[in-house]
Amino acid sequence: VICDLMDKLTAFFGQGLSHSFYPVPQGAIRVGSAFEGWSPCAGDAVYQVLVPLSPPRGHAFHLELDTAGMPQRNFWVHVELMCTCTRGQLREDMLCCLHHPEQGLRRKQEPSLLHTLCTGSYLDVQKTAQWFCRCVRVAWLLLPQSRHWRLTLLPPSRSCRLQLSKDRESFMAEMIFGVRRGDSAIFVGSQPAEAGTASTTWTEICAVAEAKFFRHISRQAPQDSCHCRCLQLLSRSVTGVGLSSYTLKTVLMHLLSSVPLTRWHRRDFLQRTKDILMHLRCSLETTRLHHFVIGNERFSVEISLPSDLWLAEAPNLFQHLASDPAAHGKAVQGYNRLL
Repeated sequence: VICDLMDKLTAFFGQGLSHSFYPVPQGAIRVGSAFEGWSPCAGDAVYQVLVPLSPPRGHAFHLELDTAGMPQRNFWVHVELMCTCTRGQLREDMLCCLHHPEQGLRRKQEPSLLHTLCTGSYLDVQKTAQWFCRCVRVAWLLLPQSRHWRLTLLPPSRSCRLQLSKDRESFMAEMIFGVRRGDSAIFVGSQPAEAGTASTTWTEICAVAEAKFFRHISRQAPQDSCHCRCLQLLSRSVTGVGLSSYTLKTVLMHLLSSVPLTRWHRRDFLQRTKDILMHLRCSLETTRLHHFVIGNERFSVEISLPSDLWLAEAPNLFQHLASDPAAHGKAVQGYNRLL
């Protein structure tokens, strides 16, 4: 139900917005634990998709790196008006936003993206999320699912979160937005950020590359592979214990690249779970857990990455534990509770 809804929504927006001055959503990409097959709580799974955004006609997106030195790289999406006077990009009743007099533009057509979803000349995450949620509310009434399901939109912040319910069935979904880095599997996205993050800040995310890695493993692994079951079991136990399910996912991905896939049968479940815990313990002792995608020479060459990520030094996801004894102690306690 969720997948069908996401596909219909993005197709609807792609058609309806293709001649507007709003970002054009592309086909939704399924990411996260629910689609990767290891959601900790199947009954409370959140189905997450990433919706790539393309610039509207007469506009271009340029990604600018924030060099403030944050552990996770942040970008700004600079929106630039492009000349369309001679390119034949616009319909006869549409004017070039760059060269036509502003008064004439205001009278004859809708504002450019710079005047709707931007703060200054940068695409605003919160304005984009609010706009998208309004679009979902309108489009929902035109979709066949609306006759049988009830849609509840949760207050938007940096994403579009919704709940579908019918009788005793209920599904939660989250649509995050992203601008692709070139033609790679890396995006700058709108996922929730720390308090105080500027609304024009888009964070570099590897969720699509990781989802592709899981699909690659599923094609290569034994039919009864236990890798998702290992991660699901352990993730159920880390809630509120100083560790995150993403930490466990990172450990698993490293092991999937080093332990032959022929050793991930169902009968190997106990040993592979022990391997995950041992790798996690060593990482906590050394306060080093490298990011799986960035700077990883073992990462699948079948999945396209920007050249700077291939050459980058792998970020240490446990860097904060090295400088915060209290956080490190809490993480160790969380590990002990997994045993």
